[in-house]
Amino acid sequence: MSEKPSEDSSSNSEVPDDVWEQFARANEQAAPKEPSARARMVTERLRQQEARGELPEGWRTGPPLQEKRRGRRIWPVLGLLLAVLVAVVALKPSLLPGLGGDSTDSASGERLPDETAAPTAPPSAAAPATPTLDDPFAGSPAKRWADGAAGIVLPEAKAVGGKSKAEVAQALRLTRELLIDSNLNPATLRGERPETALGILEPKQKGVLAELKAGLSKPSEKNDPLAMFTRFDPNGIRTVGDVVKTRGRITFKAGEGTAVAVHADYTFVYPVVRTDGSTEVTRTIVRRVLELEVSDPARYAVTPGKLTVLRYDRDAGNSTCGVHDGWFHPEFPSDAPTDGPSSGPTTDPYDRSKDIRDSKDCGTASRV
Repeated sequence: MSEKPSEDSSSNSEVPDDVWEQFARANEQAAPKEPSARARMVTERLRQQEARGELPEGWRTGPPLQEKRRGRRIWPVLGLLLAVLVAVVALKPSLLPGLGGDSTDSASGERLPDETAAPTAPPSAAAPATPTLDDPFAGSPAKRWADGAAGIVLPEAKAVGGKSKAEVAQALRLTRELLIDSNLNPATLRGERPETALGILEPKQKGVLAELKAGLSKPSEKNDPLAMFTRFDPNGIRTVGDVVKTRGRITFKAGEGTAVAVHADYTFVYPVVRTDGSTEVTRTIVRRVLELEVSDPARYAVTPGKLTVLRYDRDAGNSTCGVHDGWFHPEFPSDAPTDGPSSGPTTDPYDRSKDIRDSKDCGTASRV
């Protein structure tokens, strides 16, 4: 039996007798009891059998019990991995075969985000590949660009230059229509007159309209319709499919006086083939920079709802130089070499980081 604590205990109050007796009884019940002789004999026999390997495996905590515990740990992990996989596929279904997407890897198959600022370098080289009728943009960085008019995204309009938000929105919309009819309309591409584009331009700006209309009627080096419009001679060249790749941006700011100035910088990539039955595909790349303005009719002699052209520059990659017949002339890999090397520099037609204002030399495209 346990004894009561001595009176020099750290407690200042004396423990009542009935409480002490309850504590002593509980202590006796909790104290380990010495095993009986029979229990000691059974334990010794089991120990000897275990040493001889006569006990069945897992009679205590052998492999079967351990395997069961391991299984309980594995299922939660597998469940977590499955949940992550489902979430990834939900965000990007093209990762699963048969659910769309490109045959290329994700780095070269996804569409690029819309351009929101001037690039600082040319696009990276795409994986080498030969364009075909089924895949006309193979091997081109434009494969990741937007299709046609989907790439001409307008910024949010706001009042500027004395123009209301609605007037700025109209100027942006007209700029988009001009780009589409001049460079994406299939009728324009095969040489038909771009009436929509001509109707958007300021009719009182007679010099520009006169040059463009003269070029459409009788092309020459001085009056070249390619300065504003993209055209391929339908008697020798046709576009492949109905997709032209597009990349660029439109910005706007206050112009001189009560005006809004719109800046458009876009590159268009055209896959083409000869009309003689050949299946050889190549591409012509055309970059255009336009500076347009909508002025106040109360202050200037302008027509409401029309665009005044301040600047229109273009730079074309993979088109025969020195020909001024109003058509782009793509060169194909199988074409016979020219009489001599090009006199101009070699340039990258996909490089949108450089100003094309002074790009007048007839050079060689580093890639198509």
